[in-house]
Amino acid sequence: MPHPSRRHVLAAASAVLMVPLAPLAVQAQTFPDKPLRLSVGFPPGTGPDVVARLLAQKLGELLKQQVVVDNKAGAGGQIAAQAVAKSAPDGYNLLLGEVGSIAIAPPAFSKLPYDPARELVGLSEVVRADFLLVVPATSPHKTVADLVKASKARSDRTNIATFGAGTPGHFGAELFADAAGFKIEPIHYRATGDAVTAIVAGDVVGAFVSTALGAAQVKGGKMRALATTAAQRSALLPDVPTFAEAGMPSIDFSAWFAVFAPAGTPAAVLDQLNRQIVAAVQAPETRAKLQEAGFSVLGTSRADTERMLKAEATRWAAAVKATGFKGD
Repeated sequence: MPHPSRRHVLAAASAVLMVPLAPLAVQAQTFPDKPLRLSVGFPPGTGPDVVARLLAQKLGELLKQQVVVDNKAGAGGQIAAQAVAKSAPDGYNLLLGEVGSIAIAPPAFSKLPYDPARELVGLSEVVRADFLLVVPATSPHKTVADLVKASKARSDRTNIATFGAGTPGHFGAELFADAAGFKIEPIHYRATGDAVTAIVAGDVVGAFVSTALGAAQVKGGKMRALATTAAQRSALLPDVPTFAEAGMPSIDFSAWFAVFAPAGTPAAVLDQLNRQIVAAVQAPETRAKLQEAGFSVLGTSRADTERMLKAEATRWAAAVKATGFKGD
């Protein structure tokens, strides 16, 4: 029997290698041919939900397919993150993930049912939300220095409200107290409304709330903002100084929101989604609405998104370790 030629061997090998790739190539060429689902881990009406709906509306127009927002609220965004991490890697199941469920949860929860670094791929960081240090409108504290001085003089810990254990506001408060040299007692509220009610009623000394949420409360006379974690003063609250202006430049954290797909999604589909997501958030009408809601609009490349995610994972792992917090 004659031996097969080198040309025949290479041709056969190439044919074998190409078989599993063919369906992916076809999928990438026809994507999307049905509606997409964008999961968000918070209830309707919240800041993340606002971002998801504005993004979904414009992204659907660009992709010429409906993008359905699915509110999988609970566990600080972890339920939604788990659902997408375990879904089919075909580009039709996306996640609007945020710093809490993606960067803070892994070092804070020893039994997290998903692994963001292994099971999710970042497509684009779409927006960021800076934070305000707020106190009740009836509080005697008019500045950050006032609050720090009073907290240091207390014989007990300073009560700070949070929107859940392991959230950016929780760890932001811990970082602030550590930098200022006093101790806090975080009071974790499960519902956003309950935390807001506690702050307004004066049941707590203060809290870190997103600018998107806090601006309306401050303008309405329900809360007083002492400082913002942003690099510059917010256009929504131009009279509120930055932490750098208050003498604490290290307090510069923010909540970021990025779109994710399950790991294993074809690269061509990921690239197409990135292009359209960036175009969606940078569209003038979408950008204006997001900014009006208190968000800084980005729309980053896949490479820049991955770099950000790695840096944030390192940063928040150190913060979790410093506080000794364990969520389970």
